[in-house]
Amino acid sequence: MIRQRPIERPPMLSKPDEPQAANAGPVHIELRPQAQHAVDAPAKLRARDVSVFYGDKQALFDVSLDVPERAVTALIGPSGCGKSTFLRCINRMNDTIPTAKVSGRIELDGEDVNDRSIDPVLLRARVGMVFQKPNPFPKSIFENVAYGPRIHGIATGKRELEHVVETSLKRAGLWNEVADRLHQPGTSLSGGQQQRLVIARAIAVNPEVILMDEPCSALDPIATARVEELIDELREEYCIVIVTHSMAQAARVSQKTAFFHLGKLIEAGNTDEIFTNPRDSRTQDYITGRFG
Repeated sequence: MIRQRPIERPPMLSKPDEPQAANAGPVHIELRPQAQHAVDAPAKLRARDVSVFYGDKQALFDVSLDVPERAVTALIGPSGCGKSTFLRCINRMNDTIPTAKVSGRIELDGEDVNDRSIDPVLLRARVGMVFQKPNPFPKSIFENVAYGPRIHGIATGKRELEHVVETSLKRAGLWNEVADRLHQPGTSLSGGQQQRLVIARAIAVNPEVILMDEPCSALDPIATARVEELIDELREEYCIVIVTHSMAQAARVSQKTAFFHLGKLIEAGNTDEIFTNPRDSRTQDYITGRFG
């Protein structure tokens, strides 16, 4: 059965460094030192022969991929290649599409997420998701973060709920910016702040996996840098899977990279190996900008 993780008191996030521009070109890519180390962590997620159909159209073809825990795995590839489709399989978001059919197996800690005994609501509490466009609820900043813990029964009393909200906002690097206006609408924040609020909302239920579908595509370079720093800090606690069109971003934030093309997983490996010594010529062509 899907189980809930207990609420833990996490350490306060360190203050982020001075942000840097995030729109580097696809050819000249610098790897962060931590991204150059091999990913030796055990797999948190295992996908085997996953295919996805939307009606008669097949969008994903027999994808098999291991996703390590406490690391960032970047899914890269041209538009329409199946990255987001695969991401949505992990927490069964494709269930909401009537024509979608998923075959194969995706395991979270050895449990098949598509098993009939699995409650999708509890699965999505365990596997949080951050979308491309920030989507705060039409509620206050406080209520945006408190919503999940309240409906899942993680925090019920006022003091406990306040602690969860404060802790989540601190983990998302947003507390110092909103502590004096928690009862203002979440939609009053800037785009970058809204995205960090959505991340705070996702981690408030203490998930084990965070899925991010192009979380910085609608943000300016400064806000992008803040979110990237946050991702780098959160990977110490969470398994993170991020879809991105930015090769520079994938190189900066991820430890493992998987390249998709035409619905197929072409290759996957440690980020430094994918970007410096890819095995497949299609990967080489994509990361150097020859097609995309």
